[in-house]
Amino acid sequence: MPREGLEVADIFRDHGAAWRLANAGHLSLDQLKVMSAIERCRTAALGGHVARCEDCAHIQIAYNSCRNRHCPKCQGAAAKDWLAARRAELLPVAYYHVVFTLPAPIADIAYQNKAVVYDMLFKAAAETLTTIAADPKHLGARIGLTAVLHTWGSAMTHHPHVHCIVPGGGISTDGTQWISCRPGFFLPVRVLSRLFRRLFLNKLAAAHRAGHLQFFGAHVELANHNEFAAYLAPLRKIDWVVYAKRPFAGPEAVLAYLSRYTHRVAISNGRLVAFDGRSVTFTWKDYRAKGRTRYKVMTLAAGEFIRRFLLHVLPQGFHRIRHYGLFANGRRSDNLAQARQLLDMPAPQDKIEPVPEVDQPPNLAQPCPCCGGPMIVIETFEPGHAPRAPPAKAGQP
Repeated sequence: MPREGLEVADIFRDHGAAWRLANAGHLSLDQLKVMSAIERCRTAALGGHVARCEDCAHIQIAYNSCRNRHCPKCQGAAAKDWLAARRAELLPVAYYHVVFTLPAPIADIAYQNKAVVYDMLFKAAAETLTTIAADPKHLGARIGLTAVLHTWGSAMTHHPHVHCIVPGGGISTDGTQWISCRPGFFLPVRVLSRLFRRLFLNKLAAAHRAGHLQFFGAHVELANHNEFAAYLAPLRKIDWVVYAKRPFAGPEAVLAYLSRYTHRVAISNGRLVAFDGRSVTFTWKDYRAKGRTRYKVMTLAAGEFIRRFLLHVLPQGFHRIRHYGLFANGRRSDNLAQARQLLDMPAPQDKIEPVPEVDQPPNLAQPCPCCGGPMIVIETFEPGHAPRAPPAKAGQP
């Protein structure tokens, strides 16, 4: 039966314990932590607060979020904070979207070596863009880019790729001018694809020689140098998928895109259709189809749904959003200031946030659901505890 407001957390709470037991010894600590966080998110297990409307005295209990980056419910607020910082960094130029995808045989290795291979994917993609852009035959400029790692396809299968958002131009090598790319064209995709393939395979071979890769199951023989070389040989002859989309229609379109992509997880709660305790139905997009037929519905056994979701748990501490070139963290402020000067663009004004009075209770960002008035926190309670008293009815102080 379809359930209103269905969430990934509902599936984990209903089926997670049995699935963990059935797969004991085959789950990483990171995966177990993600399951626990999602199951406990916005429940009494994490504590919370009681808020009251200053106008109509409506009382509302809110439980704390888990803030896990894999939780579908917790990414909205994180995305807003991140985007606020990015808004001030946008330049008044066209922005391009370039996607670098690993072939399926490499994706298999990546899953068994997430930290090493995903890091390699970031570096190879960034090096490809900055190298080709610096070539006078193409752009002849130092560029900046923001790269976001996604490891899933629409059906939650393992499909590692990075989305790169790149301004259509850069600073000349002598630092005296801004060089723009041709209108509607950033860099040649075929050239990007071939350099990406070469850089990535070279990095992968070096990691193998250094003993940084591990292999399990059907791939255990790849630990042998000759077997590994033979495995990679066909990949040196095929085209690797590098896709460049049309430029965005202005800075706001860049922000709208980033808001959808930077803090996305393998599946959002909004794509869930039904859960009957045994199977999960959700919507997905088939990119091989055209038009409206792209949008389809898939049903998986609950255990398979959980398995696919957990395929995309990243190693603890791994950064899935990274900045390179002009946007690299160490020199970003100076480089952006130089770019604005070359583009004759005024520096952004620092926004001064008002400092709240110390003795005043904190106001919540969300208004009262009854009258729209300001909500203030009147009580907080610890994890595993309940509020000191049941909430009063609306209209009662």
